[in-house]
Amino acid sequence: MADSIPNITLPPAENPQQEGEWLKASLLKWLNEEYLPEAVNQEIAQRAAQIFVRQRMEGENDLISLVLAIVTEMEAFDFSRSFYGQFTVANAVSDLLLDSLGFDRCCGQ
Repeated sequence: MADSIPNITLPPAENPQQEGEWLKASLLKWLNEEYLPEAVNQEIAQRAAQIFVRQRMEGENDLISLVLAIVTEMEAFDFSRSFYGQFTVANAVSDLLLDSLGFDRCCGQ
């Protein structure tokens, strides 16, 4: 039986607002490159970053919990003007964070 991938914990937030600005810019770039550059991408990136910053300010460092918070709270967002939904956004946030921490996303190391 294969070993499970260990949970990933982000370092404690030193400047959640700065992390949020980085996430917003990185997610917007990803959305514009992965799909189509659309005006709604700015709103999506802004909302995801707000959720992330609030979670980090509340002391959340667990990557899975952060991703679940984004999935849950983005359910209320109107994705009718885009080609994707909250799971795509949350997965992109996870990938961006893993990349920033130097993790190999294919193998969890």
